[in-house]
Amino acid sequence: MNHYPWLTIIVIFPIFAGLFIPFFPSGGNKLIRWYTLGVCLSEFLLIIYIFCYQYQFHNNYTQLKEDFNWINFMNFHWRLGIDGFSIGLILLTGFITTLAILAAWPVTRNPRLFHFLMLAMYSGQIGLFACQDILLFFFMWELELLPVYLLLIVWGGKRRLYAATKFILYTAGSSIFILIGALIMGFYGSNISTFDFYTLINKTYPSELEIIIYFSFLLAYAVKLPMIPFHTWLPDTHGEAHYSTCMLLAGILLKMGGYGLVRINMELLPHAHLSFAPWLVGAGAIQIVYGALTSLSQRNLKRRIAYSSVSHMGFVLIGIGSLTNIGLNGAILQMISHGLIGASLFFLSGISYDRTRTLLLNQMGGIATPMPKIFALFTTSSLASLALPGTSGFTAELMIFLSIVDNPNYSFVSKIIILTIQGIGIILTPIYLLSMLRQMFYGYKSTKIPITYLKDAVPREIFISFCLFLPILGLGIYPNFVLSIWDNKTNSFLFQSFSRNL
Repeated sequence: MNHYPWLTIIVIFPIFAGLFIPFFPSGGNKLIRWYTLGVCLSEFLLIIYIFCYQYQFHNNYTQLKEDFNWINFMNFHWRLGIDGFSIGLILLTGFITTLAILAAWPVTRNPRLFHFLMLAMYSGQIGLFACQDILLFFFMWELELLPVYLLLIVWGGKRRLYAATKFILYTAGSSIFILIGALIMGFYGSNISTFDFYTLINKTYPSELEIIIYFSFLLAYAVKLPMIPFHTWLPDTHGEAHYSTCMLLAGILLKMGGYGLVRINMELLPHAHLSFAPWLVGAGAIQIVYGALTSLSQRNLKRRIAYSSVSHMGFVLIGIGSLTNIGLNGAILQMISHGLIGASLFFLSGISYDRTRTLLLNQMGGIATPMPKIFALFTTSSLASLALPGTSGFTAELMIFLSIVDNPNYSFVSKIIILTIQGIGIILTPIYLLSMLRQMFYGYKSTKIPITYLKDAVPREIFISFCLFLPILGLGIYPNFVLSIWDNKTNSFLFQSFSRNL
């Protein structure tokens, strides 16, 4: 047991610091921005310190454990801990959130509420990746819903009410299934409830009940990840949200679904996962193609990027369903890679909208000449998204591809079908991304865009883009830098959970 509550500090600090924001003067927008950025940067540096000096890379078990009794009558504990699965996503959360706050510099409407909500999301996301209690997992899952809803409904676009309502109906409604599954697992087979991950790993259930519990959790993750046909909230939400909020949605929020699928469904319900794994692989392959085809048909820039996210998250499903070390490693790498690339693309689409005042691709065109820096930044991020060799996306997708090629759990015919569908999606990806670049930056300049708006990227925007692109390039050139964080964990986890059942 850890004697110093490092994890409690990084979970509580952002929202606690946010509680002081209402006391700032209403006209102190600059002060509020710098204060929030300082909080996020301090939090991120603290996470890096914990990662470098408190976390042991070769330890496969949960580290920095904390356990405090919270609510006696339900045996509800504040249990925290980290391992190879969670530490990478915690680092990603700190990195993306800090840059999102810097990206939100132009926000002037009700800055106190805006920045408090961003910090509240920060705490909820860190808490979810660090928790070791299934009821606490549900609590943290719910904590970030209200901030996103308010960020949408106050700072969103023209259809923000529709998008916010759809978001809360989908995500809050699906969260009920997490609570149902958590209560069944906590109370089954004992008069005293227990929600501790460590205890639940050793629980066994009748096969029918385990499948029901697994499916209950899967429904919630299918919305958050998202999986088709539960994805329709995502394009509407991205299309209306401020681009700093989109950075958090694409960079972190979608990864909560993938993380839950690994942390709870794979780890706590391994027998049911064996039954569902082929379906996850099939759904992931179809999702890659569906997302790519739908993205190609979108005329709205942010909706096109949103559907590309749906397509790319299909690779995560294939990796998780492959039941192989290389596949699971690739799925986690894909979550981190897409978090960086998705945040970059939504940020660049947002600053492009600030200048062109339109998101419709057919109303753009020829803006590469007045905005060459934005053109260069958008092009590099798009090439990363289509998995250009040397970028993180290429490494992750290649690992997931190989997890099917060398997989002993699938027949030759199944492999051919899965790889063919996956290959079609990979071919379609550069088509919709390069088409997007052509419509935006090449051809004749649209007369609907005033020339005075077409100013190139400022140093703050270039800095954010470079900060996002450098790890994309670094992880593509030397992926072992992050794979070493969780490789030992995935090896021991797959051996203990599945080797005896395969």
